[in-house]
Formats: sequence, structure tokens, C-alpha cells
Amino acid sequence: MDNKTILKQLKLQAALMELHDENSFKIRGYQNAVFNLDKTDIELGNLSLAELEKIDGIGKSIAANINEINQRGVSTALEEYLKNTPEGIVELLDMKGIGPKKIKVLWKELGIESGHELKEAANSGLVAKLKGFGEKTQQTIINALEFKEANANKLHYAEAEKLAEIVIAEILEIAPDIKIEVTGALRRKMEIIEVIDLIVGTDDIEIIEDALDDAENFEQVIEESGPITWRGNYKALRIPIQLSFCEKEDFVKEQFLRTGSNLHLSLEVKDKLTLKDIVRQQNFTSEKEIYAAAGLGEIVPEMREGTFEIEAAKNGNLPELVEMKDLKGILHNHSTYSDGKHSLEQMAQHCKDLGYEYLGICDHSKSAFYANGLKEDRVIQQHEEIDRLNEKLAPFKIFKGIESDILYDGQLDYNDDVLASFDFIVASVHSILNMNIEKATQRLLTAIENPYTTILGHPTGRLLLRREGYPIDHKMVIDHCAKHNVVIEINANPWRLDLDWRWVHYALEQGVKLAINPDAHEMDGYQHMYYGLLAGRKGGLTANMTFNVLNVEEIGKYFAERKQKITVNG
Repeated sequence: MDNKTILKQLKLQAALMELHDENSFKIRGYQNAVFNLDKTDIELGNLSLAELEKIDGIGKSIAANINEINQRGVSTALEEYLKNTPEGIVELLDMKGIGPKKIKVLWKELGIESGHELKEAANSGLVAKLKGFGEKTQQTIINALEFKEANANKLHYAEAEKLAEIVIAEILEIAPDIKIEVTGALRRKMEIIEVIDLIVGTDDIEIIEDALDDAENFEQVIEESGPITWRGNYKALRIPIQLSFCEKEDFVKEQFLRTGSNLHLSLEVKDKLTLKDIVRQQNFTSEKEIYAAAGLGEIVPEMREGTFEIEAAKNGNLPELVEMKDLKGILHNHSTYSDGKHSLEQMAQHCKDLGYEYLGICDHSKSAFYANGLKEDRVIQQHEEIDRLNEKLAPFKIFKGIESDILYDGQLDYNDDVLASFDFIVASVHSILNMNIEKATQRLLTAIENPYTTILGHPTGRLLLRREGYPIDHKMVIDHCAKHNVVIEINANPWRLDLDWRWVHYALEQGVKLAINPDAHEMDGYQHMYYGLLAGRKGGLTANMTFNVLNVEEIGKYFAERKQKITVNG
């Protein structure tokens, strides 16, 4: 049993305990256990009951619970809670903006047992009449339910990419003679994927379809399928799969037509012809040939959105996109000083082992009490450890950073003396996310004006498929960053990918550099750099406009000179 599965069960049990009015101290014990165990490297599934009981902070009861999960797959206690809770209520526990106590009121006082029933009650105004709710909470519930419905069965790109590899491998086992590759939004590396879209080159469609009918992992939806299209689901995950069949000799053409957005394919490129027109005139052996026939340089799949890329190709100004090998360091990361899973030394050593020249450590600041944010005395303690590690790990370097909370009025949550002790500051919003666009934008503008703000972190705070970002005027924010020489982060976590790629090109036009940051809370989090890179490339990000392409000496000089200017101007 892996840690993720165990912690998911413990977290659910804590929520159900709160729903059923269990002892508050017991609930808090489970919540604390989940928080602490989430940061450990200990493989809980490999431990005996006696070994589990020795782990600090979990106690004998929780140790016994984990042991039972290891033995049976689920604890008796959780089974009992689930038995006494309607399935629809359990699903509501995962909804943002409303906790177990309010869900219990909805359940007991309105008889609501599903998201559908809750939406009806909210739309009719019944929820607002309940004690402790009101119009604002009712609207929050409606928004959360609509958001959840709109994103049902969708995947983050990171999940879809891995699943596509599995699906392709299984189909090739069934039919090894076919040609099969990803296409559509998945090939364009969109942040959210609605369907695993694959193009299949074959000389016998019926054989493939018959084989898929016999395969246990594939379930066809006949009414949505057609003569050259197989639509269905993969396993019990209910993930939509689409297979578009074509003759092998037409593979390049058909993949091209199914990859680009409709706008990309429909814009005039040459002699009043579109790419769609040109590709249908003859067979091509490569996509490069297609673009050459249109008088254009080859546009990489991720950029085929119909935004700026056609015009850039016409003018011979296609950007030379940033690549992973260009990135010299990793900024915005967390350690056990705040809410990270691994120690500062572990995070630094792993970063070095991956071949990077530097690490920017940015643990949470003091306002982030929920994430064990650093008060001033612990800032000093961390800086002393960084100095020791820099001697040990040289020439690799750890830069002293902090993810400073942007307060409700746009101020950062340390005084200037403390801010001046860091090499750089990532300024981010983490609280009061329900401001209107004017207030939310002004909040960021004020933070950007702070001379110590080096990087604006995850500008909208969005969590893809879970929470919409707070509304901001992107143009005003980007323009202000240009004015005050503030870098904007592309938060590379697949749940964020924020700054949105749709604003990357505008930022580059204004001369604003972008930093690809993983916001890593554990060593494996460094792998997310790849997804931030893809987001940047979609918007045309080049190496010379990527902040962490600077090598260790260059970025160190940048930080020092920026701080010197603050001292002089101050």
C-alpha cells in the first residue's frame, strides 16, 4: 500500500468524523497525522504495527488504523463511516469552499444527499435561508458545483500524457502493425485534456475494432462512434478515448489536420489559401513540408493555436523556443522549514544531482501559519544553514529566497530589514481570494511596486480542475511588472501552470522575463519543470526571456545589483 492511498483514506476519515460530530481532539489528531505523514519519506505500507506506533505524532489508534489499511486495503472505521454516509455526501466533501459541518447541515436540515440536489436547493434559494449560510455562501456553492460539473472527466496534461502512453502501448500489443500517435489538444500540450485523442494509421480498421471489442480495458460507446472513428472509455476510470483511423499513406496529413486548432488551420497563409486548403492538395511526407508549401517555417505542435504564430511565421520571426537544457537553476522551492517534505540539504543535493547550478529556496513567510511559515528568528536560522551548505556544496549555490505573502492591501508580510536579508523575493497571494477584479488587481500592483519584489508568484492562484483563479487585469499586472522590472513566474506545478500560457506572448512583447518555477515541496517536484516549460513554449517563450536560463554567476550578480539599487534609491 502506497503512502498516497493511506493518507487519502486518513484524510477522508477525518472529514467523515467531523461530519458525524466526533470528538474534536480526535479529529485534530487525524488532521495533524495527515499533515505530518505527508512530509515523510517513510514507506508506511512496509511497517509493522509496532514500527508505526513509534512514529512521532500519530498515536496508537492511528497506527492501528494504518496497519489495518495495510492488511485489508481499508480500515473498519472508515468502512463504518462510509456505511452511515450517503455516497453523494461523501462526494460533496471534496467540494471547495464548504466544509463538513456545513455539509452536515445541508444533509440533515434539507435532506440533500447529492450534488444535483444541492444545486437545485441553492438555485431555489433554500440554502441561503439556513442559519450560518446566507446569499454569499449559497453563491459560492453554486459556483463550486458548476465548476465541478464543467470539469468532470477532464485531466491535467501531466496525467493525460502518461495515460496516453499506456493506452498506445496496449493498442500496439493488440495491433503491432499500426502507426499510432497523439493528436488534438493533447499533442498541442493544452493544460486541460478532455479526451485522449489518437490518430491511427492502418490498412484494416475492422481488425483493430474487433480487437478493441475483445480487450478488457476498452469500452466502446457505439452511438458516438463512426465509420472511421472509435469513441469510448478506458478502464473503470471513464476517461474518454478517441481513435481516428486513416490509411497509412495519409497519416501525416490527417495528424496535421487533427492537431492544429481550427483557427490555426483556417487563417489565410498564401494566395488566399489556408493551411487546411494546402494540406488537402497533395500528400506530404512531413509536417515541415506542409509549412514549406505554405511559405512558412515549421510551427511546433504546441504553438498551433491561431494566436500569433502564423503572423510570426509569415514575417520570419518564429521564436527559437526555450528547451530544458537551457535552464540552469530552479527557483521557488520549499523545504521542511515550512511545509516541504524534504530538508533543505536534501532539496539542494537533489537539485545539484539533477545537473542544475543553483537552487532558490522560498519557504513560506510568517503570515502562512497554516504552512509553518518562517518567523524572523527562523529566517536567521535558515540563512545560517544555507551559508554552511553553500560551503559544502560549492560551486553549487543555494540562494536565500522567501515566498512572501501578499497581504490584503498588497503589502508584503515582513519589514524592509528582513526583506533585505534575502537574495530575492517571490511575492504571492494565498489568502482572501474572493476580491473583485479591481481590488485583486490593485493588490498585485501594490506588491509589484515593492522594491524588494523580485518575482510575482502564480499570479492568479488557480488550481486547475479544482479552483478558478482570482480575477485580475492581466494587462495591467504585466505592464506594471515591466515598469518595475519584476519577473513573472510560470508556476510549473501541473495543477497551476500560472501565468497562463495565453498571456506569455503579451508579457514577452512588454519585455517582461518569465521564471519557470516548480514550486516544489519535495524532491520529485523538480520534475514539474517540464510542464512549466511546455506552458512557456506554447506562448512563444525563448531562452533569452527566461529568467532562470541565467547561470549561477549571472543570476547572483542580478540579485546583488538589484538589492544595491534598492539601497541607493532608499
